[in-house]
Amino acid sequence: MEKYEIVSVTTDTNKIDYIKFGSGSRAFVIIPGLSLKSVILSANAVVSAYSEFAKHYTCYLFDRPQTMQMGVTLFDIAEETAKAMSALDIVGADLFGTSQGGMIAQLIAARNPELVRKLVLGSSAARIHPAAAETIDTWCCLADLGRVEELCRDFIVRMYTKDFADKYGDMLVKMLSDCTEEELNRFLISAHAMDNLNITGEIKNIKCPVLVLGADNDHVLSADASREIALILGCDIYLYSDPYGHAVYDEAPDYKQRLLDFYSKEGF
Repeated sequence: MEKYEIVSVTTDTNKIDYIKFGSGSRAFVIIPGLSLKSVILSANAVVSAYSEFAKHYTCYLFDRPQTMQMGVTLFDIAEETAKAMSALDIVGADLFGTSQGGMIAQLIAARNPELVRKLVLGSSAARIHPAAAETIDTWCCLADLGRVEELCRDFIVRMYTKDFADKYGDMLVKMLSDCTEEELNRFLISAHAMDNLNITGEIKNIKCPVLVLGADNDHVLSADASREIALILGCDIYLYSDPYGHAVYDEAPDYKQRLLDFYSKEGF
């Protein structure tokens, strides 16, 4: 297992926890999607999944800001994450954002071009389509009602393939369903940060090379959302076919290699 640190960076306005591993000269930054529990708690799994990256990069995975109040927007979260990157002297990073993390990554690349060399967006969107809004509203309603197990099962069914959900669903529900009130509140704050989101005009300012990865069976944000980003940016896109869905970034065996191939084209 690659050695890693779980540390925090303090800016003038907030504090963000992050995982750091690898010792390469270039920075690789991961911004994860919406989750019930902090991905920091899954550090071992993250470091194992991205072990090949540690051979080339110093890798960072950023959590959401520690202090968030209801009404915070993804613009606010992107600004705080960009500040954290700057505080750590991260410039010209190879940036990877999944789902909501991809929305944050788009804003960072559009507003802070010096921070990003190349960008990969996994199962993300530049605006919240009606079906995605309905999904997010369902999750928020279940969280508000405290129906945590039902929320977890809906989350898993929409995110993963049937085989994965059948094999690991009960285990994941057991891991996630002991959410604290604070964790549920942070989930709700983060989810509502996407309310009425539309950054299709904003992302036209992205100048770095971009690769969009998605899946035809994305039942959270949709394959059309991935296609829309690629159309706006005129960038390359690859959509996985059946059975992969929204969480293809966790399931497809060749996914990480696609990232490395894109980032390493013309050299790291």
